[in-house]
Amino acid sequence: MNDRPPKPPRLERWDHRMENPLAVASLVYLAGYAIRVLGRGNLPQAWLDLCLAMTIASWSLFVVDYLVRLRLSGLGPLRFLRTHLLDTVVVAMPLLRPVRMVAIADRVQRRRDQPRLSLYARVMVYAGLTVTLLGFAGALAVYQQEVDAPGATILTFGDSVWWTCATLATVGYGDVAPVTPIGRLVAVGLMACGLALLGAVTGSFSSWLIQAFTREDEKEGAPGDAKRPPEDSPGA
Repeated sequence: MNDRPPKPPRLERWDHRMENPLAVASLVYLAGYAIRVLGRGNLPQAWLDLCLAMTIASWSLFVVDYLVRLRLSGLGPLRFLRTHLLDTVVVAMPLLRPVRMVAIADRVQRRRDQPRLSLYARVMVYAGLTVTLLGFAGALAVYQQEVDAPGATILTFGDSVWWTCATLATVGYGDVAPVTPIGRLVAVGLMACGLALLGAVTGSFSSWLIQAFTREDEKEGAPGDAKRPPEDSPGA
């Protein structure tokens, strides 16, 4: 049973007001982090420092939003943490913040009287967006930890992207693998996310097929489809 209480009106207004700023901050954080990781050794230190300032400022906004939502919710810290576990994890690991953009897109879609996409199409689209954002963030994190590690097999960002794709797809070729503790921790998270997303997409696609075939069977077996002799036929 979902024990999350209904949102107070002030919290609803705050969430609505912060949707766009948080989405922009999420992109800024991911872009700043990506430039720092991929541009290390190639960009001037001033640019790297600017990217670091961008990521810190974005993360500060995430923390402020979390604290304001905690206050407006009227819940105690422990209950808020329990009912908003994903938000807490995202604040602790801000690289996951861009994934929250998928939830924002879902809320915007639900506000429409007639969403542009069906439920099954939304599941496919949002799962694809989540995989893309998670994969990119995971590849950056693993590359940052592995590139200078002794005995590492992930030596380029391309290697990291290849490993991330294999991990999210639950294939795991084993040609490259992380050797650092943080890299392996990221790997465990990507494995869990890959299994969850694969299950969601497979279940949604299977349900769509079942409904489509059921509608076809109902059309074919409808009583009005059978040919009946006309009531006013000659000689009646």
